[in-house]
Amino acid sequence: MKIIVLNCGSSSIKYQLFDMPSSRVIAKGLVDKIGLKGSLIKHKREGHDALVLEGEILDHQQGIEYLLGIMTSEKYGSIKNIEEINAVGHRVVHGGEEFSGSVLINGDVIKALEKSSDLAPLHNPPNLNGIYAMQQLLPNVEQVGVFDTAFHQTMPEHSYLYAIPYVLYEKYKIRRYGFHGTSHKYVSARACEILGVDISTQKIITCHLGNGSSVAAILNGKSVDTSMGMTPTEGLIMGTRTGDLDPGALLYMASKEDTSIHYTSTLINKFSGLLGISGVSSDMRDLEIAAEQGNKRAALALKMFAYRVKKYIGSYAAALGGVDVIVFTGGIGERDPETRKRILTGLEFMGVTTDPTNANIKGEELILSAKDSKVKVLVVPTDEELMIAKDTYNIVS
Repeated sequence: MKIIVLNCGSSSIKYQLFDMPSSRVIAKGLVDKIGLKGSLIKHKREGHDALVLEGEILDHQQGIEYLLGIMTSEKYGSIKNIEEINAVGHRVVHGGEEFSGSVLINGDVIKALEKSSDLAPLHNPPNLNGIYAMQQLLPNVEQVGVFDTAFHQTMPEHSYLYAIPYVLYEKYKIRRYGFHGTSHKYVSARACEILGVDISTQKIITCHLGNGSSVAAILNGKSVDTSMGMTPTEGLIMGTRTGDLDPGALLYMASKEDTSIHYTSTLINKFSGLLGISGVSSDMRDLEIAAEQGNKRAALALKMFAYRVKKYIGSYAAALGGVDVIVFTGGIGERDPETRKRILTGLEFMGVTTDPTNANIKGEELILSAKDSKVKVLVVPTDEELMIAKDTYNIVS
């Protein structure tokens, strides 16, 4: 069965074409700068070098038309025609309380997603654009929605509720939802496979660290807490997001600066985090170079980031009643040994002992902990697209 997986952002579409159930990637790529100058498609098919094709791409439907045209072209194609595509899997950021797992997309599902778009105004509308486009282009092909929030729907009430008047939760569903669920689910399961242990007996803390970052507490295979909240702004310090912030401080800033809700939202989502602290960049690699050159604010941003992750690991170990496995994933978690060292240093009291011989390896599945470490620490590159393909295959089958 051939399944195309789409991850539609506001101006981009990441895609992969899988042959299932073998999980073989036939082709993958990125449609970038949709509706902007310099639109292009980066495409790579199995067994060939990557290529870049430039052209005007006005909207998501046109972008999907182009990528399907490349996949079926005589020169660059991997399939003869689009009828070979048996199903479509979509990454959908916010499923609200409606969805606790992946679902076959129908009219009712689309209505529910449209209704929950105000919970994720930057993410759900482009996710829906991908669904609408595929309805037009492949009307007879089944589509599946896989939600970032679904894995965290197992959180108990005392974990996901905020201490606001309960009536506001009932009226507006203001609560912690959590994100990166597909990633947390994949790496926790994969870590247990690598270790040869049963996930249903494990206490696991997964750290998805990238431009957007979150930590999850996973008990016996189920999420019981996570650092992101109703929106992706809560929790860890991120590339441009504040992470945890006293709401009183937010109100004070808005009052002093006399700013609108829109501007304040932009401030905490786009100009804060590592960028706001350092004044240099939201990219960890740039900050490490700047810190080495003596930039004190860059060094401070690095220290703050690691401290916040370490604090969440400690709090989740307490919530779980201990920890068996800690997993790092995401661009920073997979490829930044220095940040991992900053986070793990000082956790020896918990039973974390690292193996220095492999600490600097990047981008590979890796056991960081020493053989005698009470807590196992791993790096597991995330593969959200594969998880989406697997869920799509299982549902459509």
